Formats: sequence, C-alpha cells, structure tokens
Amino acid sequence: MKRAAILDDYQNVALSLADWNSLKPDVEAVAVHEHIADEDKLAERIKDFEILVIMRERTAFPRSLLEKLPKLELLVSTGPRNRSVDVKAAKERGVTVCGTPSLGNPTAELCWGLIIAAMRNIPAEDRATRLGAWERYAPGPGLAGRTLGVIGLGRQGGAVAKIGKAFDMKVLAWSQNLKKERCDELGVELAPSKDDLLRRSDVVTIHLLLSDRTRALIGAREFGLMKKTAYFVNTSRGPIVDEKALIEALDKRVIAGAALDVFDIEPLPLDHPLRRNEHAVITPHLGYGSLDNFEQMYATAIDDIKAWLAGKPKNVMAD
Repeated sequence: MKRAAILDDYQNVALSLADWNSLKPDVEAVAVHEHIADEDKLAERIKDFEILVIMRERTAFPRSLLEKLPKLELLVSTGPRNRSVDVKAAKERGVTVCGTPSLGNPTAELCWGLIIAAMRNIPAEDRATRLGAWERYAPGPGLAGRTLGVIGLGRQGGAVAKIGKAFDMKVLAWSQNLKKERCDELGVELAPSKDDLLRRSDVVTIHLLLSDRTRALIGAREFGLMKKTAYFVNTSRGPIVDEKALIEALDKRVIAGAALDVFDIEPLPLDHPLRRNEHAVITPHLGYGSLDNFEQMYATAIDDIKAWLAGKPKNVMAD
C-alpha cells in the first residue's frame, strides 16, 4: 500500500470533504494539519510518502526539497497551476505533478467582503459593539458613485469589475497588456496608465499573477499617488506589493486603509505589524478557500491519484 500525505490542512477538514477511503486498499491517506516552514523538518516529516497532496502555494516545493524526498512518485496540487512547485525538477526525478480545477468566484466574492469591511469599519465596529460601545467610529464611505480601479482584468478582475458596476461604481482597469476590447466587453474604462488609475480611484484592487514583472509592482511611489481617502485591496499574491511600503502608507495615513488576504510570508508571523495595524482588515488567505472549492479540488485530487495508479495520469502540469 502506498501512503499519501495531505499537507497544510490548517482547518482539519480535508479528510471529511472527499472520499479518501475510496483509494483503499491501494493508498492510505493521512492529513498533516500544521504548517512546517523549515525545509529539513518538512522533508523528515514527509520522506516516507509516495504521494503528496498539497494546497496550492501554502508550501513551496523547490528542487532542494524534492531532492530530499527519494520515495516521492506523485505530487498533486490543488489548482490548475502552482508556481511554488519546481515542476521541471520534479519530472527530472520521475515525479508526476498533477493539478485540479479551481472555482473562480470565491476570490472575487471575498474581495468584495473585504472592500465593504474596510470601508464601513465592520471588524472594528464588531469588536467595539461586543465590548459595549455603539457606533464608535466615524462613518465610512459607500460604494455608489465612487471609482473602482481594477489592476488586472482576467477571470478574477473581470468578476470584481462586474460586481463593482452592480454597486453603481465607475470602474477603471489597467494592466501591462490589457486591451480596450476586453474593457469594452465588460463595460469598463481602460485607464491610460497605472498612475492614472491610482490617482483617480477610491478603491484599488489587485488581480494579477505573481511574476518577475509584477513583483513589487505597487510600492511607496504608487501609494503616494493614491487619494488619502482611498482604500487598497490585495487578494492575489503578497509580493506584488512592497509590504513595508504598504505598512508605512497605513501608519502615516497616506491612504485611508487596506484590506488584505495575502502576504509576503504565510502564515503571517505572530509579531507581524499588520496584525496590530488598525487601518488594515486582514484575512488568512481565504480567497480560494470556500467549501465548494475545497470539495471540488480534493475530489479531483483523488481522481488524479486513481488515474495515476491506473497508468493514465491526468491534469498533468506543464513545466
């Protein structure tokens, strides 16, 4: 019998959201709930597993880690791609790497939850009300009539833009390769530049893939261009934003606030300043983490394992 480890099951739900018993007697699946950041300690913990099921980008699998896992034969990642896995190195070692489909709507939905939470002070008012206060904070702005700036108009950005229009907002969009045809398709305005979008928007939201081109795309200069009354939202990837510059912009009230689901280091360190910043609403990378999405991803991971066992692997990731 082969052994499969399901990594980073933070909420202790993986084994209950899919029929892992259907893999028996060929495979026994176990869940690892804690996040193990140290590479050597992680390798020691999972070295005897032939199959690993990983939640996308919670734990990186570079060449150095793969070389410490001589028994590994199959790596299944939730999501159709995972930039934190060195797929080429895995294949060189004879390890098959597969992915799963992922729903697009959960992240867009969370994005709007964060926007409204930040603008209307919902987390702070919730805490204050529980402690006996009533309407403790100054009223926050509404959405109708204000300008939403969407950086990246792909699947996620497009969904967020549509909801912005439903809230009767003016929607601007920009990215390095964005075409007017895409904006016309969604009925939004193509901003002539990133700087123009930043200057005009009341809410700026990021929806880009992390790459060399987008890393640190938003920094101190960009925050300085934004309105002092504007809010910044990131549900994509932490390193797209210069985190230190963002914290400084919040501390110095360069912008009104931020709503963040992603960070440079995840899980967010206990002593991280964003945990204490009263101008930021933060969530622990919940964007893709809806019940519907987890059920689909884990069910497909099981299908991937069965297909691989049958000698016909599917959803194989490209290098």
